[in-house]
Amino acid sequence: MYLGIDIGTSAVKLVCTDTDRILATSSVGIDTSSPQPGWSEQHPDLWWDATRDALNQLSGQAMLSGVKAIGLSGQMHGAVLLDHDLRPIRPAILWNDSRSARECDELRAVQSKIGQIAGVLPLPGFTAPKISWLKQNEPEHYSRLAHMLLPKDYIGLCLHGELATDTSDAAGTLWLDQAARNWHVGIAEATGVLPSWLPPIFDGTDVIGSVTAQAAAITGLKAGVPVVAGGGDAATGAVSLGATEPGRGFISLGTSGQLFVADREYKPNPERYVHAFAHTLPGRWYQMAAMLNGARPISWIGGQLGLSAAEVVALAETASGERLPIFLPYLTGERSPLGDPHIRASFFGLEDSTTRAEICRSVVEAIAFCFADAAQSFGDTIDSLPELAAIGGGSQSDLLLRLIATVTGKPIVRSLGSDSGPAFGAARLAACGVGALQEADLAVQPSTPDRFEPDEMAALSERLQRFRRLYKAVSVVD
Repeated sequence: MYLGIDIGTSAVKLVCTDTDRILATSSVGIDTSSPQPGWSEQHPDLWWDATRDALNQLSGQAMLSGVKAIGLSGQMHGAVLLDHDLRPIRPAILWNDSRSARECDELRAVQSKIGQIAGVLPLPGFTAPKISWLKQNEPEHYSRLAHMLLPKDYIGLCLHGELATDTSDAAGTLWLDQAARNWHVGIAEATGVLPSWLPPIFDGTDVIGSVTAQAAAITGLKAGVPVVAGGGDAATGAVSLGATEPGRGFISLGTSGQLFVADREYKPNPERYVHAFAHTLPGRWYQMAAMLNGARPISWIGGQLGLSAAEVVALAETASGERLPIFLPYLTGERSPLGDPHIRASFFGLEDSTTRAEICRSVVEAIAFCFADAAQSFGDTIDSLPELAAIGGGSQSDLLLRLIATVTGKPIVRSLGSDSGPAFGAARLAACGVGALQEADLAVQPSTPDRFEPDEMAALSERLQRFRRLYKAVSVVD
């Protein structure tokens, strides 16, 4: 049995598998702090506490004794800042934090070719500009900095005691030379980072270490269980769907959203904010549109209306399309394809007669419209894809998948266990790392019992155009 641990933004999710089937799952929620406008933080110890609680849930199902290897997955771009004693200096600055916009402009000025080297132009969500911000604004914390990790790698440190990352998570920092698949010293130095602060880089199936006696004592895992490097959640989600070879693509609907296309070549397209990143497997890359607002607006509006996410979607199903407001879902700015950290969410067209159902419908539609913009930014790259698979918590909504299929023109398929994609992918990487699977096995696609075909566009097309015009009207980006 193989264990996948996914450090998400809203929850830590665990999956136990026998390589092909999900045998057990557990999940523990995590809170995010926003101490100032545009800030988004979590303390790394929250991830470790949640991981231990989720392991305890599995222990109650008598699962941990049979674990043969562990794989890691996690939210990308978070800056985990450690001192010489390997303790966090401050809360981690997350992927949806927008405080370092000015530092991004400065980085583009001194590294004019960064988009071609790092696979995307600088934006505040990435790790590198956060360190420039730290140096200027929190010098007392910067002076203590000795090591840097990504979120999943901090959990790896807690489990096996080593400093390490994988190619796919390194890819999301802006410090990685994507073609060479190694740290770029010039970009690191331009952001005030010493190369010695950055961890060694491994492939996702490489065994980094094993569960220490100390970690075993507090988690219930067996000491000596191998731990592989794993990957960022986009890459591990891809592994869960067999999206490791050209011609494979998927959408992810978690707190953030992604449109992902696998490749064996590095193909940067930075002007459209399409990310060209190294995959977690050797000799593979991918292109990805990354939206800061995936399914998160559904849970947000649910919180305002006292509804669960499922209730929001059910209410949205009841609304007609005749007098719906338009919703811009940019709660924390937007990355692909807008590159706009300043835009914020808004409703337009609210009337005295607007109902809760119509508000919910406009929120669900807006998420689909973001994927329409993402697909458009790829140009003809996705034309040859026969379909897109869907993973993440938002993939459980039939309405949302039907809308995305319609506005992108691509059939959307959903496999069993799609809401546990990154954790399942991490478990498969663990199985590969100890020889229970071969690399070729990771390209096997799961069965997809649910398929959503594009519908007639008509009225939805007009609403999509209004959505795009509204963004242009309120944006301050030239």
